[in-house]
Amino acid sequence: MLEIRWHGRGGQGAVTSGEMLTLAAIEEDKYGQGFPMFGPERRGSPVAAFTRVDDKQIKIRHYVYKPDAVVVLDAGLVDVVDVTDGLKPEGAIVINTSMSAEEMKKKLGFSGKVATVDATRIAWDELGVPIVNTTMLGALLKVVPIVKIASLKTPLEKRFGKIAKKNINALNRAYKEVKISKQS
Repeated sequence: MLEIRWHGRGGQGAVTSGEMLTLAAIEEDKYGQGFPMFGPERRGSPVAAFTRVDDKQIKIRHYVYKPDAVVVLDAGLVDVVDVTDGLKPEGAIVINTSMSAEEMKKKLGFSGKVATVDATRIAWDELGVPIVNTTMLGALLKVVPIVKIASLKTPLEKRFGKIAKKNINALNRAYKEVKISKQS
């Protein structure tokens, strides 16, 4: 089973990202589970969401405490939340930042795989807004090939309707532009 924890701010799309990944897993006849961790947060407050994907039925129903991958939609959260908490040493972290993967790896002090992508720039270019959820999905799938990128087409079309093509463009561009560090 692959477990992913998403860190974002309210309104950035962390919950939507997890939901789209879950639906893509189901498109591939896998099992998927996606859910948020909400409290009294409001738009802009730190939020977390969780995704599990497996080839067999998922029976656990609790937060992800030891993720295989962590996705950070807002690099500012790195200074507020311990985004590497519980991350498996051989795991991967994907961060929306203009910093290089090596710079971020040093900042985090994480010896596993660190990947960076300027998802905000891509979102502005492709969508006209700084909402990075689909962009970060593309980067994640390059780093951790959980599902085929093509499996996101139907869920994105259903979710985003007329603007699905723009989201698919952002997804594909992030997949191509993500930079991955060398493992220590």
